[in-house]
Amino acid sequence: MHHVNPGRQSSHNASHSPGHNKNHNPSIRPGNPYAFQKRMPYQQPFFRFLLDITAYLLIPGFTILFVRGSNWFTTNFSVLGNDMGRENAFVFWGLLVGIYFFVILQMISSYLVPPLKTTFFIPLALLLLVCAITTPYLPEQLPLKATLHVVFAFLSAVCLAVFLILLLCDLSRKIPEAIRLYQAGLIMILLISVFLLLAAGIVSSALEIFFTISVTVFCRRLEKRLLSYLPP
Repeated sequence: MHHVNPGRQSSHNASHSPGHNKNHNPSIRPGNPYAFQKRMPYQQPFFRFLLDITAYLLIPGFTILFVRGSNWFTTNFSVLGNDMGRENAFVFWGLLVGIYFFVILQMISSYLVPPLKTTFFIPLALLLLVCAITTPYLPEQLPLKATLHVVFAFLSAVCLAVFLILLLCDLSRKIPEAIRLYQAGLIMILLISVFLLLAAGIVSSALEIFFTISVTVFCRRLEKRLLSYLPP
């Protein structure tokens, strides 16, 4: 009669138990701090196509179209949107940009395991942007509301920048090689933004155009990079 060693049998059974293999989930790569989390409709081809159209065509095109006929260094979006009869276009631009950033940053955050504790900056930035575009900028007639408009718009951009900085700091500890180019890119965006601010002496259309388009494309490229790094 063939006898089986009980100790060897229990060891054999344990090795085939679901809990024994820590990498049983095929979406987790050994040494990879991230797990692919499929969030519908984020991974649908048509949805991703819409994101590409928005990031590479709609936002850049409408941003430049909005400032047509104006001096980029002596005026800004607030003046154009409130003082030259472009209120509806200004609201549309703000909602287009705000919703895009909310969606793309939520997508990026959904890939992180464990999730970032600073994701509250995403809805906060959107809320502040909505407050800015719905608060009139009429310094002579409504000085208080004009001041609030500037504060809301500035803080919205700050929340966006702070979240991206904290995000890249977190990614740099986990996938430093994959994220190094994006760190340099964000630093360059911020430095050029400061230069444009100092050159014009105000938050000019040139600064708003550059910051909006560059960060829009930056976030789209970053999301694609993270998705390509994750296992299928």
